[in-house]
Amino acid sequence: MAEQKNPEFKLPEVKMPDPAQMAQLFSHIAEKSQIIVKEFLNRQKETGAFDQQDQMALGKSFMELTQKIMADPGKLAQAQMALWQNYLELWQKTLPALFGQPAEAVIHAQKGDKRFKHDDWQDNVLFSYIKQSYLLMANWIQDTVANVEGLDDKAKKKLQFYTKQFVDALAPSNFALTNPEVVRATIESGGENLINGLKNMLADLERGKGKLNIRMTDLNAFELGKNVATTPGKVIYQNEMMQLLQYDPSTPEVFKKPLLIFPPWINKFYIMDLRPKNSLIKWCVDQGFTVFLMSWINPDEKMAEKSFDDYLKYGPLAALDAIEQATGEREVNALGYCLGGTLLGITNAYLAAVGDSRITSGTHLTTMLDFGEPGELGVFIEEEQIASLEKRMAAKGYLDGSEMATTFSMLRANDLMWSFFINNYLLGKDPFPFDLLYWNSDSTRMPAKMHSFYLRNFYQNNRLKEPGGIALLGTPIDLTKVKVPSYFLSAIEDHISPWTSNYAGSLLYSGPVKFVLSGSGHIAGPINPPAANKYFFWTNPKHPADPDEWLKEAKQTDGSWWPDWSKWLAKLAGEKIPARVPGTGKLPVIEDAPGAYVKMRLVK
Repeated sequence: MAEQKNPEFKLPEVKMPDPAQMAQLFSHIAEKSQIIVKEFLNRQKETGAFDQQDQMALGKSFMELTQKIMADPGKLAQAQMALWQNYLELWQKTLPALFGQPAEAVIHAQKGDKRFKHDDWQDNVLFSYIKQSYLLMANWIQDTVANVEGLDDKAKKKLQFYTKQFVDALAPSNFALTNPEVVRATIESGGENLINGLKNMLADLERGKGKLNIRMTDLNAFELGKNVATTPGKVIYQNEMMQLLQYDPSTPEVFKKPLLIFPPWINKFYIMDLRPKNSLIKWCVDQGFTVFLMSWINPDEKMAEKSFDDYLKYGPLAALDAIEQATGEREVNALGYCLGGTLLGITNAYLAAVGDSRITSGTHLTTMLDFGEPGELGVFIEEEQIASLEKRMAAKGYLDGSEMATTFSMLRANDLMWSFFINNYLLGKDPFPFDLLYWNSDSTRMPAKMHSFYLRNFYQNNRLKEPGGIALLGTPIDLTKVKVPSYFLSAIEDHISPWTSNYAGSLLYSGPVKFVLSGSGHIAGPINPPAANKYFFWTNPKHPADPDEWLKEAKQTDGSWWPDWSKWLAKLAGEKIPARVPGTGKLPVIEDAPGAYVKMRLVK
C-alpha cells in the first residue's frame, strides 16, 4: 500500500508579474516573431514538399494499421473493455485518498522514468491520478499497436516507434497545467518561469531559423582545446577530408607500433577526449601508445560529390602513408568507433585484397558490419524516406547535421527532447553546462553522394557483409578476407548499434576475434575509464555462431573493459622504444591539437 503523504496541493505565496516587464517582453516577442516567421517560410519553400512526402508515407502506414485493427472488431472491443476496467479500478482506488486515506497505485512508472520524479506525482491525489491515467492509456495504445496481426515486421516496428513518439509527447509532464513542478514554479515566480521560457523558445527558434532547435546545454561554456578535447598533440598532416593528429607522449618509452584511431564522421571525435579523467585518447597515451587520430572535415555544398571512395582514399590510406613518414614505422594497430569501426573493417578488407599488411590488428567499438539487425534506426531506412532524404541532400549538397541530430534525439525522446522542453520552456531555466551534451549538440554534415551510398548499400540492402557486395577504389570488398587479430567491444544497452548485430559482424572475419560485451549503452559503454569503477563487461574465449549462447557462457568482470583491451593490444604492439615527439619526423607540425577541422561548428 502506498501512503498518500500530501493529499492536498498546498499553494505557495503568489507573486504578481511586473507590468513593465510584461510590456517589454511582448515588444521583444513581436520583433523576434517577424524574423522567425520569415526564416520558417524560407525553409518551407526549400523542404516543405519533401517533408510532406514523409508525412504521407507515415500516414499510409497508420491507415493500414487502422484497417488491420478494424478487421477484428471483437478483439478491439475486448481491448477497450480492459482499458475501461483499468480506469474503473483507478477511480475506485483513488476515492479513499480524497478523504485522506491510504491509496494503492494501479500502475507505476517504469524504473528510471525521470518524468515523474517530483514528489507530487506520488504524494498528491490529483497529480497521482493524472499520472496513472496517462500511463494506463499510453500502455494501452502501445499494446494495441504491438498486438495487431497481419503487418510485416518492418512496418510494425515503424508504427511502434512513431506510436511511442506520440504517447511520449502527450505525457502530462510536458504541459504547464498538469506538471506539478511547473505549477509550483509558476505560482512562486508570478509566471516569471513562463516568461523566461518564452524567451528561451524564441532564441531557439531564431537559432534554428524557424525550426525549434532546443539547447541541451550552455553552448558558451565550452571551448575545444580549453576545457574539452584537451589532450596535448599536434596536427602533422591534412588534406581536404581530414586532419591527422599525433598526440604528445606522456611516457619515456612507447610501443613500436603506433595506434591509429578511426572516429565516425557522423559526429566529432572528441567524445573520446571530453575531459582528462574520462578521455580514452589520453588513457591510450598514458599506456605508452603513440596515438594518431583522423579528424574529419565538416563538409559543405562544395563536397557534394565526395564519395565513400574518397573517405577511404583520403582518410585511412592517406593516414597510413603520413604515419610512416612521421615515424618511419610501416605497421600500425587501429581502433574504430561506431561508423569509424565500419570503415576500419572496409579498410582491412581493401588492404587484404591489394596485398597490403600495414594494419596488423583492429579494434571495433560498437561497430556494425552486418546491418541485418539495424536496431531502432531501421525505422528511418524505408525507400520513401531515403528517396525524400536524397532529394533534400541534392538541393543542398549535404545532409544537414541538425537532421541527423533530430533522428538520434527521437530514439530517446524523453531524455533528449522533452526533458529539455520542460526545463527550458516550462520551468524557464537555462540548460546546465554538460560537456557530453555540448558534444551531442556539435552536429556534422555529410556529403550527399557518400551518405546516399552508405544508407542504400549498408542499411537498406546490407551489401557490406556479402563478399564483393560493394567495391571501393575499383576493388571488391570481402570482409571474410580479413585475417588480422580483432577485438570487438559492444554495449548491451546500445539502441543505435545493437550488440547482437555487432556480434553477427564479428563472425564475418577469418582471423582471430575476441568479442567483449560491456554494460550500459552506445556512449557510456565504450567511454568507461577504470577510475570510475562503473559497470562491468563480459568475455568468452569461445566464438559460437549464436550470440545468446556466447552470453550464456560468458564471464562477467566488474569495472572497465579498458585494461583488458590494453593487455590484448600490448601483445600486438611490438617492443618499447624512446617516445616519439610530433614534428620530429619528416612531417612538420601544422598546428596544435585538436586542430581547425573539429572546430567547424554548425550551431552557435
